[in-house]
Amino acid sequence: MTISAGTRLGRYEIRSKIGAGGMGEVYLAGDEQLHRKVALKVLPVDVASHHDRMRRFKQEATAAATLNHPNIAHIYEIGESDGTHFIAMEFVDGVTLRELIHGKQTDLAKLLRYLQHAAEGLAKAHAAGIVHRDLKPDNIMITHDGHAKILDFGLAKLVEPPQLSGSGSSEVATAIIQRHSTPGAVLGTVGYMSPEQAQGRIDEIDHRSDIFSFGCILFEAVTRKRAFEGKDAIDSLNKIIREPVLPITELNPSAPADLQRVVRRCLAKDPEDRYQTIKDVAIELKELRRELAASAGIDVTVPTTTGQRQDTDIPGSQTAGGATHVSSAEYVVSGIKQHKLAAAIALLLLVVGAAGLGLYLHARNTEAAIYSIAVLPFQNRSTEADSEYLSDGLAESLIYRLSQLPNLKVSPTSSVFHYKGREIDPVKVGQELGVSAVLSGRIVQRGDNLTISAELVDVRYNKLLWGEQYDRKMSDLLATQREIAREIVEKLKLKVSREEKGLAKHYTENNEAYQLYLKGRFYWNKRTEDGMQKSLEYFQQAIERDPNFALAYSGLADTYDLLAAPDAIGGMPPNEAMPKAKAAALKALEIDDTLAEAHVSLAHVNYYYDRNWAAAEREYKRALELNPNYPTAHQWYAVYLMSSGRFAEALAQTRRAQELDPLSLPINMTPGWVLLNARQYDQSIEQLRKTLEMDPHFILTHHRLGLVYEQKGKYDEAIAEFREVINLSAGKPLGITALA
Repeated sequence: MTISAGTRLGRYEIRSKIGAGGMGEVYLAGDEQLHRKVALKVLPVDVASHHDRMRRFKQEATAAATLNHPNIAHIYEIGESDGTHFIAMEFVDGVTLRELIHGKQTDLAKLLRYLQHAAEGLAKAHAAGIVHRDLKPDNIMITHDGHAKILDFGLAKLVEPPQLSGSGSSEVATAIIQRHSTPGAVLGTVGYMSPEQAQGRIDEIDHRSDIFSFGCILFEAVTRKRAFEGKDAIDSLNKIIREPVLPITELNPSAPADLQRVVRRCLAKDPEDRYQTIKDVAIELKELRRELAASAGIDVTVPTTTGQRQDTDIPGSQTAGGATHVSSAEYVVSGIKQHKLAAAIALLLLVVGAAGLGLYLHARNTEAAIYSIAVLPFQNRSTEADSEYLSDGLAESLIYRLSQLPNLKVSPTSSVFHYKGREIDPVKVGQELGVSAVLSGRIVQRGDNLTISAELVDVRYNKLLWGEQYDRKMSDLLATQREIAREIVEKLKLKVSREEKGLAKHYTENNEAYQLYLKGRFYWNKRTEDGMQKSLEYFQQAIERDPNFALAYSGLADTYDLLAAPDAIGGMPPNEAMPKAKAAALKALEIDDTLAEAHVSLAHVNYYYDRNWAAAEREYKRALELNPNYPTAHQWYAVYLMSSGRFAEALAQTRRAQELDPLSLPINMTPGWVLLNARQYDQSIEQLRKTLEMDPHFILTHHRLGLVYEQKGKYDEAIAEFREVINLSAGKPLGITALA
């Protein structure tokens, strides 16, 4: 069909042609029913006749048409008239972001505003499960009244090949090269592909691919240079897959350092290392705009390019003074119809370089990796009542997640909570705990709003490795904790597997259950009878919210274990508490047999209550096999070995526990107890006195010291220690029975 002014396609009357490209011609048309202007994209016959791609496109575009957001150009209709297929879209009167970036000098704050709004529109699409797949400056229009609008959702489906296996496939290569073989358009889209797109890993493409493309746009907006500009498509693809991006401050020294952090994270090669939602990027850009506004008077602009940039390398554009630019998505299959020789040559080059393209390499910093860390309790700056569990719980959760990494020593909760409520010097803390890095932070809760700040310091050089602020809702707490853990692993530069790097094991997806679990651990750590009762309530509530929450069952088992032990907490008869501890531990292991804590709880029941010592040893060994850095497992196994008369092995376990948790009072007391049973009384006294120097109010140390003096015949000293136990324990059975 010949289309000209006055031609009718359905209810639309063509007024004028406003652009053309590989995806067809674009016309300004009038909707005669609704009396509005529309952009009518007429698809080429060869594209429209590809039934499978049209089916996938219609499915995606139909979903996109349901989106209602001020920063998304609306799709009104996917139609057909007399064999002509067309898309009726919102007519956006303005310029492309590419024109704005490469035009006259532009204020950075304005560009960030446009990009923030584009990110908010993209977040709306991602929330609906829609991925753009072809984000670039040409696909973001800036209206004359200053609004950003994203174009062409769904159009990438028209040229996307079907699912392909393996990068380096000739089919993938053909699709990539054909798509970009038009002279002057080679880098128009290639330069904004994610690594997974560049390698043809179609089945791995999700919303995080859009985040990478958005990072490319952000880089270009700040520097006026493409992030992965190459000599040709092959070179550009290589850079996307293999090379780190230049710091934006090298190309624009006036760019804020925080903006460099945002760009770098968007452009991480591994999707797991990027922002996990574009909403987070929008929040970051909004905060950066505030900071720029606060520092008004400081000139922060995008640098001018050397000489006047020509627009001839932008598909579908005309030089200054020419016609209006249109969205570039219509050009992405132009190579299917033109320049077949160029496509064949480029394909040959790509096949020759397939080995290089198949590699997936991260840029590595030359600084040494860090193999030990302490996560300090976060400072609670909240005004909300009952919010302390958040600051303690976040730190404890991070400790637990990082402890899953086999090559990382993580100071346990009992050691780091020694610093709670104190002004700390990270370097001094690192020296005291024997670690190379210290994480500290603050948390503020205001109603449903949550602000978390975190800083990671390399104490070897007193150097800040990373700092971040997260403005979230309480419902985002679980996801934020995971995000912080991933950031830490990246900054420590550890060699870890993909699964370990992602800290992939998620024990619950229920944010309410997670918060209840944190409250349970908060009260459990108080080690008081009242605290134990509250922890029972919270662990049980967490299980009600998520019956498959293994950590909550493990917490329940730990609580019953301590309630049954008269020399620890007491408060519940062993014949009542221990069966409940065993049932909870078994349920935790039924859900997840790799949970070291549950194996230790079960071992304790086997040893202390069931008197099944063979089963107890199996469980202790299994726990240490799963997590050799779990200090409590070493400590309780040492007590088991002591009871078995294997004193040398027991002392070896206590030494390892002390290495892992040097500030834990129970762990420092345990070797004195082992030495007492080994009848090495003088050494026992020496060790127990060292523990009392750490805390003169620790009841168990006085109790064990009284037993040693009793064995040595020093009855006055023994009585004095037992009286101290009575005073400190408020008359509980432990001290009274010792004096009896």
